[in-house]
Amino acid sequence: MISERFDVVVAFPFGDSAKRKPGPGLGSLRLGFQSRQSPHVLAMITRAGDMDCPSDHAIRDLSSTGLRHASVVRWKLLTLDNRIIPRRIGRLEREDRNACAGCLAPILGLARSSARPPA
Repeated sequence: MISERFDVVVAFPFGDSAKRKPGPGLGSLRLGFQSRQSPHVLAMITRAGDMDCPSDHAIRDLSSTGLRHASVVRWKLLTLDNRIIPRRIGRLEREDRNACAGCLAPILGLARSSARPPA
């Protein structure tokens, strides 16, 4: 499955998780060369209240995300092959997309551009 930036997808457990069931991830970067075989950069999504990190973004609008609990985007990044991302469960709403774009740029050492994320 090829996911888009700001899609909420089912991903595999992140490194600090003892559980083995897949959890949600956030499509974080759009790679121009994406194909069925290419990797996708994902950020961790975890339940709100699970260890606060300074860069966490609390998801304000869960309505379109497919998430059932208050959640935060944690900027622990990983790459996964698109072929092993089973499905998209939702997408962040505009306010959360804008906030996440603002969080990600400094983490990656990039200046935030004036371009707005896609609708």
